[in-house]
Amino acid sequence: MKFETLKDVLHWTREFHQQLSQSLLHSSSKNSDERARMTLTYLSDHEKALAKVVSGFETTGEEHALNTWCIDYMVHKPITQKPITQQAHVDEPFVSLDATQIISLIVDQHQQVIELYRYLASRADIPSAIELLETLSAMEEHEMMRMVQSTNRFGDL
Repeated sequence: MKFETLKDVLHWTREFHQQLSQSLLHSSSKNSDERARMTLTYLSDHEKALAKVVSGFETTGEEHALNTWCIDYMVHKPITQKPITQQAHVDEPFVSLDATQIISLIVDQHQQVIELYRYLASRADIPSAIELLETLSAMEEHEMMRMVQSTNRFGDL
Protein backbone atom coordinates (compact mmCIF):
# COMPACT_ATOMS: atom_id res chain seq x y z
CA MET A 1 0.00 0.00 0.00
CA LYS A 2 1.30 3.40 -0.93
CA PHE A 3 -0.35 6.58 0.25
CA GLU A 4 0.60 10.14 -0.52
CA THR A 5 -2.45 11.96 0.84
CA LEU A 6 -5.34 11.17 3.17
CA LYS A 7 -7.56 11.00 0.08
CA ASP A 8 -5.37 8.06 -1.05
CA VAL A 9 -5.94 6.41 2.35
CA LEU A 10 -9.70 6.78 1.92
CA HIS A 11 -9.51 5.45 -1.64
CA TRP A 12 -7.55 2.42 -0.45
CA THR A 13 -10.02 1.84 2.43
CA ARG A 14 -12.99 2.01 0.06
CA GLU A 15 -11.35 -0.52 -2.27
CA PHE A 16 -10.45 -2.71 0.70
CA HIS A 17 -14.12 -2.86 1.79
CA GLN A 18 -15.30 -3.47 -1.80
CA GLN A 19 -12.85 -6.32 -2.39
CA LEU A 20 -13.63 -7.86 0.98
CA SER A 21 -17.36 -7.66 0.22
CA GLN A 22 -16.87 -9.44 -3.10
CA SER A 23 -14.70 -12.14 -1.56
CA LEU A 24 -17.20 -12.77 1.23
CA LEU A 25 -20.10 -12.97 -1.21
CA HIS A 26 -18.18 -15.28 -3.54
CA SER A 27 -17.38 -17.62 -0.64
CA SER A 28 -20.91 -17.60 0.79
CA SER A 29 -22.36 -20.04 -1.71
CA LYS A 30 -19.44 -22.45 -1.39
CA ASN A 31 -19.26 -22.83 2.38
CA SER A 32 -20.96 -26.00 3.65
CA ASP A 33 -21.88 -24.57 7.08
CA GLU A 34 -25.27 -22.82 7.12
CA ARG A 35 -24.34 -20.38 9.90
CA ALA A 36 -21.11 -19.55 8.07
CA ARG A 37 -23.07 -18.87 4.86
CA MET A 38 -25.42 -16.52 6.72
CA THR A 39 -22.41 -14.79 8.30
CA LEU A 40 -20.64 -14.43 4.95
CA THR A 41 -23.71 -12.97 3.27
CA TYR A 42 -24.35 -10.54 6.11
CA LEU A 43 -20.70 -9.44 6.25
CA SER A 44 -20.60 -9.00 2.47
CA ASP A 45 -23.58 -6.65 2.60
CA HIS A 46 -22.05 -4.81 5.54
CA GLU A 47 -18.70 -4.36 3.77
CA LYS A 48 -20.49 -3.04 0.69
CA ALA A 49 -22.27 -0.48 2.88
CA LEU A 50 -18.96 0.50 4.52
CA ALA A 51 -17.43 1.08 1.08
CA LYS A 52 -20.27 3.52 0.33
CA VAL A 53 -19.75 5.33 3.64
CA VAL A 54 -16.03 5.73 2.99
CA SER A 55 -16.81 6.90 -0.54
CA GLY A 56 -18.96 9.60 1.01
CA PHE A 57 -16.02 10.77 3.10
CA GLU A 58 -13.93 10.88 -0.09
CA THR A 59 -16.39 13.12 -1.89
CA THR A 60 -17.69 15.31 0.93
CA GLY A 61 -14.62 15.52 3.17
CA GLU A 62 -12.93 18.85 3.75
CA GLU A 63 -10.53 19.47 0.86
CA HIS A 64 -7.75 20.66 3.17
CA ALA A 65 -7.92 17.46 5.22
CA LEU A 66 -8.17 15.18 2.18
CA ASN A 67 -5.12 16.77 0.58
CA THR A 68 -2.98 16.40 3.71
CA TRP A 69 0.24 14.66 2.83
CA CYS A 70 0.93 11.49 4.78
CA ILE A 71 3.68 9.85 2.75
CA ASP A 72 6.25 10.87 5.37
CA TYR A 73 4.16 9.23 8.10
CA MET A 74 4.18 5.92 6.27
CA VAL A 75 7.94 6.00 5.74
CA HIS A 76 8.46 6.37 9.49
CA LYS A 77 5.74 3.90 10.50
CA PRO A 78 6.62 2.07 13.71
CA ILE A 79 7.94 -1.45 13.18
CA THR A 80 5.61 -2.82 15.85
CA GLN A 81 2.56 -1.95 13.80
CA LYS A 82 1.23 -4.95 11.84
CA PRO A 83 1.11 -4.57 8.08
CA ILE A 84 -2.34 -4.62 6.54
CA THR A 85 -2.62 -7.54 4.19
CA GLN A 86 -5.24 -6.52 1.72
CA GLN A 87 -4.90 -9.82 -0.12
CA ALA A 88 -5.57 -11.99 2.96
CA HIS A 89 -9.15 -12.58 1.81
CA VAL A 90 -8.36 -13.60 -1.79
CA ASP A 91 -8.65 -17.16 -3.13
CA GLU A 92 -11.66 -18.13 -1.02
CA PRO A 93 -10.16 -18.68 2.44
CA PHE A 94 -13.66 -18.20 3.88
CA VAL A 95 -14.97 -21.35 2.19
CA SER A 96 -13.48 -23.72 4.75
CA LEU A 97 -13.95 -21.53 7.84
CA ASP A 98 -16.75 -21.62 10.37
CA ALA A 99 -18.61 -18.48 11.44
CA THR A 100 -16.38 -17.85 14.46
CA GLN A 101 -13.21 -18.08 12.37
CA ILE A 102 -14.68 -15.81 9.71
CA ILE A 103 -15.63 -13.06 12.14
CA SER A 104 -12.25 -13.35 13.84
CA LEU A 105 -10.46 -12.78 10.53
CA ILE A 106 -12.73 -9.85 9.64
CA VAL A 107 -12.25 -8.25 13.07
CA ASP A 108 -8.47 -8.55 12.71
CA GLN A 109 -8.53 -6.83 9.32
CA HIS A 110 -10.77 -4.04 10.60
CA GLN A 111 -8.56 -3.62 13.64
CA GLN A 112 -5.60 -3.06 11.32
CA VAL A 113 -7.48 -0.33 9.45
CA ILE A 114 -8.37 1.30 12.78
CA GLU A 115 -4.71 1.14 13.87
CA LEU A 116 -3.69 2.83 10.60
CA TYR A 117 -6.18 5.66 11.16
CA ARG A 118 -5.03 6.11 14.75
CA TYR A 119 -1.38 6.13 13.74
CA LEU A 120 -2.00 8.73 11.04
CA ALA A 121 -4.05 10.85 13.46
CA SER A 122 -1.21 10.76 15.99
CA ARG A 123 1.19 12.07 13.34
CA ALA A 124 -1.08 14.71 11.78
CA ASP A 125 -0.64 18.41 12.55
CA ILE A 126 -3.71 19.81 10.83
CA PRO A 127 -6.84 19.85 13.04
CA SER A 128 -9.20 19.00 10.15
CA ALA A 129 -7.06 15.97 9.23
CA ILE A 130 -6.98 14.79 12.84
CA GLU A 131 -10.75 15.20 13.09
CA LEU A 132 -11.28 13.26 9.84
CA LEU A 133 -9.04 10.40 10.96
CA GLU A 134 -10.61 10.24 14.41
CA THR A 135 -14.09 10.19 12.84
CA LEU A 136 -13.06 7.40 10.47
CA SER A 137 -11.48 5.43 13.30
CA ALA A 138 -14.61 5.75 15.44
CA MET A 139 -16.84 4.78 12.52
CA GLU A 140 -14.75 1.68 11.72
CA GLU A 141 -14.70 0.67 15.37
CA HIS A 142 -18.45 1.12 15.74
CA GLU A 143 -19.16 -0.84 12.57
CA MET A 144 -16.79 -3.62 13.62
CA MET A 145 -18.61 -3.95 16.96
CA ARG A 146 -21.95 -3.90 15.15
CA MET A 147 -20.82 -6.70 12.83
CA VAL A 148 -19.66 -8.84 15.74
CA GLN A 149 -22.87 -8.26 17.68
CA SER A 150 -25.05 -9.06 14.67
CA THR A 151 -23.15 -12.19 13.70
CA ASN A 152 -23.26 -13.43 17.30
CA ARG A 153 -27.05 -13.34 17.03
CA PHE A 154 -26.88 -15.92 14.23
CA GLY A 155 -25.82 -18.41 16.92
CA ASP A 156 -29.16 -17.87 18.64
CA LEU A 157 -31.11 -19.02 15.59
